[in-house]
Amino acid sequence: MYENYLAELRKDMQLTDEFAEFYNPFGRKDVILILSTLHFSLINLFKCMNERLPTKDYAAHFWADPSRELIDTIDKIETLQHRLKNSEYSFQIEEYNQSVINKCNEFLSSSGGSTIPEHMKKIELYYAVPIFIKTNTVSIEHPNNKSVSNLIPIGEGSYALTYKYHDNYYSRDFVIKRAKKDLSEKELKRFKQEFEIMKGLKSPYIVEVYSYDDNNNSYIMEYMDYTLDKFLKLNNDKISSGVRKSIILQLLKACKYLHEKGYLHRDLSPSNVLIKVYDDVLVVKIADFGLAKNPENKLTTVNTEFKGYFNDPNLKLEGFNNYSISHEIYALTMLVYFITTGRTNTSKITDRKLNNLVRKGLGDKSNRYKSVDELCEAYRNL
Repeated sequence: MYENYLAELRKDMQLTDEFAEFYNPFGRKDVILILSTLHFSLINLFKCMNERLPTKDYAAHFWADPSRELIDTIDKIETLQHRLKNSEYSFQIEEYNQSVINKCNEFLSSSGGSTIPEHMKKIELYYAVPIFIKTNTVSIEHPNNKSVSNLIPIGEGSYALTYKYHDNYYSRDFVIKRAKKDLSEKELKRFKQEFEIMKGLKSPYIVEVYSYDDNNNSYIMEYMDYTLDKFLKLNNDKISSGVRKSIILQLLKACKYLHEKGYLHRDLSPSNVLIKVYDDVLVVKIADFGLAKNPENKLTTVNTEFKGYFNDPNLKLEGFNNYSISHEIYALTMLVYFITTGRTNTSKITDRKLNNLVRKGLGDKSNRYKSVDELCEAYRNL
């Protein structure tokens, strides 16, 4: 139980709140004070070691007392990290400081002092940024600027959790999509492949992604204001026919672009179509390419789970690995109807032209629209 260990740490150390502001995201006073004190101890011991650095071509002696103190401080940090691992106070050690700690663990000795190896550089001391990063925060680095932002949960899918955070440097929000910890090797490959697919697509109608972090199996992408599902639930009674038409035509352009690039999305639904609201226009973008298929995709097997609640129900019999353009047309037709009406029940459509469009798009595969262009032409003729 971490409570007992926190109590032990409080007794054993001279607590300081000099760096407490870095650890306010933890929201618990004793954790904040303990981490700020460990931060204080670590940089002061590194400062002491810097008196013997850099070592260049010769090793150097690091005195016995600070060697023992540094061993004790590192032990406290690593034990605390382990005890808090599955709690709301779990943390990671900032990457650079983790590398220094790993290096120190190789040569520190508890008796007679320690031999600092040759070619060890002076240690950068973190006076202005945190050393311990709360698991549900993100460390942001820009030129001459480092900061930490809280991660706000905004969604959960089959493979990943998504969080929003604010970047003060750019004065805008971003999203981190982070793979779940229990994913198989194949699922992790699919997750990273999703990023690589999106990174390679250059369209204003595809959500933009920026960088992948192999250490955390996560990537950063642009923040969008709404899912299509949420946008319609909030605004369905006040959206004009012109706005609905704009959303549909942007969505169809996005899918036409994907198909021209050789991809089938395979998970088109109101939760994977996102909307950005500007003062004068709504921009529609497609997200979530975890199930995307292309001719070179080796990760789809016969046993791939049926997903996508706008997908053709016949896929359960045909097999998801047999997904084709006709199945994508089915999902797109469902989306066109949903955007047009705000409803998903297609059994009673009073408008004759809309009913004809939906029946053709959802009907027998051999009679469906053969391409996005055909579906788009039928929609324009409504």
